[in-house]
Amino acid sequence: MGEKSEEKPLVHIKMRVGSIEFEISCREDQVKEVVDKVLSSVSNYASRQVPTPETRFVPAKAETCRGVIEQLWKEGWFSSPRSLNDVHMEMSRRGYHYDRTAVAHVLLDLVRDGLLTREGRARRYLYVQKRPPQQ
Repeated sequence: MGEKSEEKPLVHIKMRVGSIEFEISCREDQVKEVVDKVLSSVSNYASRQVPTPETRFVPAKAETCRGVIEQLWKEGWFSSPRSLNDVHMEMSRRGYHYDRTAVAHVLLDLVRDGLLTREGRARRYLYVQKRPPQQ
């Protein structure tokens, strides 16, 4: 009968999963089962949480580099001369982050297509609308 009155010692565990912290006290033979249950509960809790603004997923804008620059042209943004740097910065400000080389290639394509013209000399060109967009 002495064996029945002898209880297994309690185990104390502190855990942190993401921003959730918890403590567990249980018998040694219950650790795995209890930890599994807690982790399952934490996973379920986390999956139901509404993301906070700073962690909110914002889908990437599916616009081509050319599409963004053509939109600038349609808005009349090129009614005054703009440098490659001006165009690149405006695109970044609007949330489109393209490589400067890609932007330069599109600007040259738009010059060849007759939407824009460029003034100045190499590496210092200013781009301006050759014709205004159709209203």
